[in-house]
Amino acid sequence: MADVQVTCINKQPRNNTHEGITHLGGAGWKWPRSQVILSIEQRSNTFFTMVGGRRADVGVVDGPNGKYVRTYADGYYQRQSSGVAGMPIGTADRGETA
Repeated sequence: MADVQVTCINKQPRNNTHEGITHLGGAGWKWPRSQVILSIEQRSNTFFTMVGGRRADVGVVDGPNGKYVRTYADGYYQRQSSGVAGMPIGTADRGETA
């Protein structure tokens, strides 16, 4: 199992803060949200980001419109994935983990 840092995300549409994350990525990898969710649920990888110098784990939430990812720090799910930058389309799209 790899512990993988998420450093960037894609959202659709990109400038709309209320729409969902479509892809997550980091150094040398970019996965669709569904693949990250499956990997977390199957316990084949863990994912995290750094927010203000502190680790925030990425978890799966089962919402009214389906499953989505959300950061989890200090015992609470965060309202948004703050501290994660946008990722240019086509960046690190090999489908690999670190």
